[in-house]
Amino acid sequence: MLVSTVILSYNSVDPIKRCLDDLISSLLEFDEQSEIFIVDNGSKDGSVELIKEYENKYQSSHPELIKPIFFTENTGTTYSRNAALKKAKGKFILVLDSDAYINHSAIQGLLSYLENNEDVGMAVPRLSYNSGNFQLSCDVFPTLIHKLKRFLFLKNIEAKPHALQLATEPMTVDYAISACWMLSSEAFKKTGLFDEKIFYSPEDVDYCLRVWEQGYKITYLPHAEVIHDAQELSRGFKLSKFHFSHLKGLFYLMNKHHYFWGLNKLYKRLNRFG
Repeated sequence: MLVSTVILSYNSVDPIKRCLDDLISSLLEFDEQSEIFIVDNGSKDGSVELIKEYENKYQSSHPELIKPIFFTENTGTTYSRNAALKKAKGKFILVLDSDAYINHSAIQGLLSYLENNEDVGMAVPRLSYNSGNFQLSCDVFPTLIHKLKRFLFLKNIEAKPHALQLATEPMTVDYAISACWMLSSEAFKKTGLFDEKIFYSPEDVDYCLRVWEQGYKITYLPHAEVIHDAQELSRGFKLSKFHFSHLKGLFYLMNKHHYFWGLNKLYKRLNRFG
């Protein structure tokens, strides 16, 4: 099995069709078989029916390709992904959002980089919005002050030229949002599953930090380009229950990894400099 993809779906009937169409056509270009786990978290918008249509469509021609997992309620981002990751058999693990659209070239670029760089456990692409605007998808490990600035001023930050936006060569990064990750199976086995004590966020920061703890690097590849059709209007200052859940998760993360304000001690422990 070449790639095990894990897609988390929750009321995503609109974007998930393009997500699956692009992903399936891309994976079928490889000679080796892959599998796609679609984990639905209790959707009520027709997503379940659509996912079943894809399962039936490929059942005869590619019976091992589409592997749905259905929950009757929203179980969060960690428990649901873990349900699929426990079954993954691929040499590589692709974690993908239901509103992320990936092509064959991007998959090939991520795979090739991991194959040729054993010290890299996770490779991540350049993300852009559906509009074509650059999305700031990688960042330094969050401190309270840094996170507050990102929360309040993200759209302003993204509007200015950023090192990632200008990059033409691979760059080592602290962490990447989990809209699109490619992990080697070795890095996944050593890092393990998502921390289910985090319901919604920042499970991506925690996981990336743990990848570093296992001695692997995380690399941003600017030439592997993926569209992440997130809603730009929803980014920035807009309080909701998800923001409070994120804040709770953030305090849990910092307490778990023993840092709050600065990163020097954390970087030293992870051997993360430069």
